[in-house]
Amino acid sequence: MFGLFKKKKEEVKHEPVTIDYSGIGVDMHSHLLPGIDDGSPDAATSVGYIQKMMELGYKKFITTPHVYTDLYPNTRETILAAHAVLKEELAKAQLNVEVIAAAEYFMDDLFADRLKKNEPLLTLHKNWVLVEISFMSPPPDLDHLLFELIMNGYQPVLAHPERYSYYHNKKQEYHRFKDKGCLLQTNLLSLGGYYGRNVQEAARYLVDEKLVDLIGTDLHHQRHLEAMQHPQLFAELQHVLQNNTILNSTL
Repeated sequence: MFGLFKKKKEEVKHEPVTIDYSGIGVDMHSHLLPGIDDGSPDAATSVGYIQKMMELGYKKFITTPHVYTDLYPNTRETILAAHAVLKEELAKAQLNVEVIAAAEYFMDDLFADRLKKNEPLLTLHKNWVLVEISFMSPPPDLDHLLFELIMNGYQPVLAHPERYSYYHNKKQEYHRFKDKGCLLQTNLLSLGGYYGRNVQEAARYLVDEKLVDLIGTDLHHQRHLEAMQHPQLFAELQHVLQNNTILNSTL
């Protein structure tokens, strides 16, 4: 971890800051469904994460487990089953909060097959679909996949574009994604340097160019939750909200 989260030899004392993410309100990218990807391992853990995030100001959660052929071959059925388990545990804990099941689709060959078959996808909101691409290199048919997604009636939402390192020296690609009809979702922790300085700089570029449409926690585990409570990260978020039209509250 870098940026705000890099350990320092001497702690600098700051005035207490109240962390309040109610300005975002809706977390639209998380891995809170229990036991089906690299996120929360069980329902009790999921409930604990959600409870803490509610204390931080979140009012609604759109969970987006990976749908990735090689690692997490989830289907509508596995996702909805995990969603049902989570809702039951939330009821037992008397947490009255809206939790919706969507997905984060990896744009691979199976995803292309889904589009060819016109298989219904799990959406964030209406026709909005969260998609991700490889961290190693973009798929050679990326433009075609995005076109087919739109032709199938969906609004593509590209997850964390700032984390794809091959675009760090090709920032014009971020503008091309917008021109191609994509909404762009930036990770909250990218703003504070959790994934490294280069990712943080790319996130700041997106913010300064007013390209950010959505903010997601992409929460997987306790370390993410702890990092979210850094006062300077919250300050970075205020800059985003002031300079970009963030759509989370419309979900």
